[in-house]
This record gives sequence, C-alpha cells and structure tokens, in this order.
Amino acid sequence: MYIQVMTFEEAKNWEFNPFDLTKVWPKKEFPLIKVGKLVLNRNPKNYFAEVEQLAFSPSYMVPGIEPSPDKMLQGRLFAYADTHKYRLGANFLQIPVNCPYRTRPRNYERDGPNTVSDNQDGAPNYYPNSFSGPINNPAVKEPTFHVSGDVDRWNSGDEDNFTQAKNFYRKERAVNNFAQVDVEFGRRVKDELEKIKKQQTT
Repeated sequence: MYIQVMTFEEAKNWEFNPFDLTKVWPKKEFPLIKVGKLVLNRNPKNYFAEVEQLAFSPSYMVPGIEPSPDKMLQGRLFAYADTHKYRLGANFLQIPVNCPYRTRPRNYERDGPNTVSDNQDGAPNYYPNSFSGPINNPAVKEPTFHVSGDVDRWNSGDEDNFTQAKNFYRKERAVNNFAQVDVEFGRRVKDELEKIKKQQTT
C-alpha cells in the first residue's frame, strides 16, 4: 500500500483543487511512499457472516488518520455510517468482521438493539465516572489547521477538467493501449503526437 503526501501549504497553492476526486496527484511532484502491505490470504468461510455483514465506513478511523476535505468523502462520513446502522443495527461495529481483530473495546458505545458481544460486561456507560472508565487521550486529538475565506456556493463549471487527460495522452501512455489493438495504429498515433510536439516547440 502506498500513499502520497501534500502539505496544507502545497494544497492551498496547488494549480487545481487537490481534493477533487476526478483529479490525480502527479507522482513526479508527490511520489508514492510505501507504508505497508495488505495481504488477502483466504476466501470467506461464510459469505453472509464475512461479506454480507461487512460495513466499510470512513467515519471510523484509527487514531492518526483523518479525513480530507474531499467533498465526496465528507458526505460519506455521514451517509455510510447511517446506512450501516439501518442495514445491520446500531451495534454493527460489534460484528466480528467489522471490529479490530481480537480487540476488547473500552468506550461508551454500548447497549441498544443487536448487541452481539459481551457488551463490555458491567463497565460504566456514562462519563465522568469513578469506575476507571476510559478517558480522553490528548495524544490522538485531531491537529488544528487554519481556515480562512468566504463561505459560499462554489461554481465548479470553470475548473480545468482536461489538462490531466491531455497529459496522459501526450505523454504516450495511451499509445501502448492503441498498439495492443493494432501495432500499425499505435505507430501512426505516436508519429502524429511527435509531430504535434515538434510544432509546439518551434
């Protein structure tokens, strides 16, 4: 698994909205950084238990990972969790396929319909308490960041939706696909692109 990193300052001054999901961050400016490996080493043993009850929700993230200002993601932070609560019940995070492997959570999210775990036994369900219940951990608090500007409706009609497609085409990534269809066709496309490049540089 790889990630790309952009600072807040770079995002503020970048040539296009970096949180527009129709765009990609150029790897030349933001190289891929390897952070780990995801291993899928078996098929589900029970399709209903491990697939039908699976609930991906971006609003539940481990400490240290936070959502970006991507408008689509911001909407999904609300919609996905609500969908899973409707589909699987308020305690869908207790279902084994949706909870961290072999963990025993200590929080105040308990009780309610469709409880499928030990429900944290007799732990307190209110805060503050005198029963050594979990407390806030400032080490995993979301970092602050500066926000400025006007709040208004945003017209995205004049955004640049073609430069990236043009770059992919002109840098000849597409030529390989054309050549797979027909070698002669790929060669002709490449020759014409070279002519265009020469005309632009003269």
